[in-house]
Amino acid sequence: MNQYLYLFRGGDEGYAQQSPEEMQAHMAKWGEWMVKISQSDEPVPGLPLKNEGKVVTDWGKVVTDGPYPEGKEIVGGYVLVDAKDLDHAVELSKDCPIFELGGKVEVREAASM
Repeated sequence: MNQYLYLFRGGDEGYAQQSPEEMQAHMAKWGEWMVKISQSDEPVPGLPLKNEGKVVTDWGKVVTDGPYPEGKEIVGGYVLVDAKDLDHAVELSKDCPIFELGGKVEVREAASM
């Protein structure tokens, strides 16, 4: 098995338009999905990310507020999953609740170092 990173982008606009009850139900779907794609009864590791942050460039000489890409491109969270190969990792991602809100999942394999 190899480890893959799912980066979640977009969907924030749809989430913000939900009622508190809808938000809670949507988050429950995330929990169920994260257990479904795991190899155990525990959810795969991952967390949503806050919008605030800093961007560090030029060997630490430049620190700016950010990130500020287009809203649909900002990374909103991540999950780590074990899969046989990239095709398997993509298949596991297809039921992700982010698609209900117009978001997308970027699937990347972790390289060995």
